[in-house]
Amino acid sequence: MGVVTRYALLLALTAGIACVPAAVSAQPPPEPARAVDAARLVSATPGPGRVVDLVVHSAAMGKPVHVAVLPAPDRAAAAPVLYLLNGVDGGSPTDDWRDGHNWLTRTDAERFLADQQVTVVVPIGGAGSYYTDWISDDPVLGRQRWTTFLTQELPRVIDAEFRGSGANAIAGVSMAGTAAFHLALAAPRLYRAVGSYSGCVSTSGPQGHAIVNTVVSGQNGDPVNMWGLPGNPLWAANDPLLHADRLRGLAIYASSGTGLPGPLDHPDGPGIAGDTRKLLDQLLIGGILDAVTDLCTRQLATRLTDLNIPATIDLRPTGTHSWGYWQTDLHTSWPLFAEALQVR
Repeated sequence: MGVVTRYALLLALTAGIACVPAAVSAQPPPEPARAVDAARLVSATPGPGRVVDLVVHSAAMGKPVHVAVLPAPDRAAAAPVLYLLNGVDGGSPTDDWRDGHNWLTRTDAERFLADQQVTVVVPIGGAGSYYTDWISDDPVLGRQRWTTFLTQELPRVIDAEFRGSGANAIAGVSMAGTAAFHLALAAPRLYRAVGSYSGCVSTSGPQGHAIVNTVVSGQNGDPVNMWGLPGNPLWAANDPLLHADRLRGLAIYASSGTGLPGPLDHPDGPGIAGDTRKLLDQLLIGGILDAVTDLCTRQLATRLTDLNIPATIDLRPTGTHSWGYWQTDLHTSWPLFAEALQVR
């Protein structure tokens, strides 16, 4: 996430935490659009290490989408799939994951999961999109049909190419933490587990509008093209907090720091490398961002408790909005995901 976007998002987040809207007034999230033509694999190129770089044509978006895959160690055996979504910038300013900040460049996901019989899928792109299906094409961001791509098109390609077992989990950071829960609701039989790391699940109400508007406009998109003007029923229909009752039966993990400096917030911390400006940004902006996502995560925890839905909520006493902590969250949440995916 760029510094300008982080500052803008900070202003939106600190506008105030809205109360949970009444769930009875909301309609269920709409079904994702169905692609007219089948998606297809364009190319699969071996990358560095275990990475396989895929290019998948999305019929829904009418364009190729780049996807980085870490195949399960035993390619001859069926394997479940863990989808890891990147944050507000989609993981890279280009189609190449090597050029950006994402699960492969900023965490040890490749090494950590190397001996686990699971295929790890990291889509690249979708900056500011919330990985949802937009109602209108955007002049800058183009056609956004990420819900259709991620729940209908991509899984078929992944399962065919990497012997998917039919068991899937999805998790994301920041903006993608919201999206992971949205996608779990949009495709209720696709995933067995869902996770959010430093995300704000609610998208409706004054705070939700402020956050979404800032994230989308920070990538030069028009939020009206996503779910319409504020007050459009689509905002509430796509709010996972309102529809949390439909999460029952999933393995759920949500985490956040409090924004207080933690063990990774120092000059030699992950991604800082002695850069004073990076450290100050992580402490000040990243600190306030996670102070707010801490409140969002507590809000989700309360909602799930009220609904008597089991969940693992990891409220770390310290920590900022940064990849080092999200790597820790991946490690912490993996046993829950592994059990849901039946990884042995």
